[in-house]
Amino acid sequence: MEQKLFIYNTLTRRKEEFRPITPGRVGMYVCGPTVYGDAHLGHARPAITFDLLFRYLRHIGYKVRYVRNITDVGHLEHDADEGEDKIAKKARLEQLEPMEVAQYYTNRFHAAMQALNVLPPSIEPCASGHIIEQIGLVRQILDNGFAYESNGSVYFDVEKYNRKYHYGKLSGRNLEDVINNSRELDGVGEKRNQVDFALWKRAQPEHIMRWPSPWSDGFPGWHCECTAMGRKYLGDHFDIHGGGMDLIFPHHECEIAQAVASQGSEMVHYWMHNNMITINGQKMGKSLGNFITLAQFFSGEHESLAQAYSPMTIRFFILQAHYRSTVDFSNEALQASEKGLSRLMEGWAALGRITPVADGGTVTMAYVDELRQKCYDAMNDDLNSSVVISHLFDACRVINSVVDKKATMEAAVLEALTGVFRTFAFDILGLKEETGSGSGREEAFGHVVDMLLEQRMIAKANKDWATSDKIRDRLAALGFEVKDTKDGFTWKLNR
Repeated sequence: MEQKLFIYNTLTRRKEEFRPITPGRVGMYVCGPTVYGDAHLGHARPAITFDLLFRYLRHIGYKVRYVRNITDVGHLEHDADEGEDKIAKKARLEQLEPMEVAQYYTNRFHAAMQALNVLPPSIEPCASGHIIEQIGLVRQILDNGFAYESNGSVYFDVEKYNRKYHYGKLSGRNLEDVINNSRELDGVGEKRNQVDFALWKRAQPEHIMRWPSPWSDGFPGWHCECTAMGRKYLGDHFDIHGGGMDLIFPHHECEIAQAVASQGSEMVHYWMHNNMITINGQKMGKSLGNFITLAQFFSGEHESLAQAYSPMTIRFFILQAHYRSTVDFSNEALQASEKGLSRLMEGWAALGRITPVADGGTVTMAYVDELRQKCYDAMNDDLNSSVVISHLFDACRVINSVVDKKATMEAAVLEALTGVFRTFAFDILGLKEETGSGSGREEAFGHVVDMLLEQRMIAKANKDWATSDKIRDRLAALGFEVKDTKDGFTWKLNR
């Protein structure tokens, strides 16, 4: 069945039916991390949000070219135009090559994404590998009259651009007042106006990362990389550009201006932005010093954490909220997500213990069809993962009623329900089982627990209550919760 996906377009400020430029194919670009430190929870949200979109677009039949960049040059300490490059600064302090710093944190970012079950993008370009393309972009903007050179640096002329086009259309800003006010400011320096942004920066003698250009030995401005790399891999016009809400201004606003100034038209049809993760109501991020890295979440080694949280707990925590809503970090919220994830995985495990009836089950195919459609409706309504999860919880309630012999289902219904659960929980939401099943050591671990509980059942059948209680109590002391059922037992490990 063909699905009609509606997504919220930041540019038009409304939900729109997604219609790709090329039928059956989607070009998607998402701003990736700046690799001068470990990935934190704020990095996990866009990664998981656009992984969800990537998975769903492929599920409903699109071929997707997903480009997610790595920023390894251009982010400066003070703002987009001034200060020391963050990676170069770390390299100088630690006496390393800048690319050593970038590679180290890129590797750690990849490891964190793999733990979160985030699929790798189709292409992952880095800014330092596309200097030629960025120089070409700057040349085009200069040739079209929307930039100027000043002391070896090149700046975008926002005032001139704004006279012909609208600078501020994505963020809803009216920059006429800002441009006028900037004339009264001191310290504009090389710029004609305070709002002008760097396309190319002349490197100071101490600056490590530098490349030759027609204007100076220097480096590209931060905003150039995404425009240049998006166009290289997705063409002059592509479908989706995504990132965090904090990138709307100035980064994505500048990207629109650069595209229009260089080629005369906008590159992107749908702009999508996830909201922030906050801590005590304030954005979580490196610049504010209030971030917790993903490695610290996984280990529990941070003063703000009451315990360690598994990668799937973090993923579930993020998916439980709609991607455009704010999520506030707290241990209580994460612990609730841990319990919710456990409930979902228990429902999935319970499906495998159901013995179907020959005919006349009380859980019908109509219920499964309705569940499937409800989940699709939620995904088609701007990727509403929180509603999908609520429908899966409803399915868990039905599954448990069958396990407890309060309801029945035929084999065909069981197979269909299993397929719906697998599709939405694992294939689309990207969740996965972390304990009690799987392969290798985890599978062996689950078999050992099952074997002990089978011995306990034998002891109970022989009325050997001492042995039965001893096995139960020893497992409980290790953190296992055992529940007796009419057909045997269930268990889970409480972390």
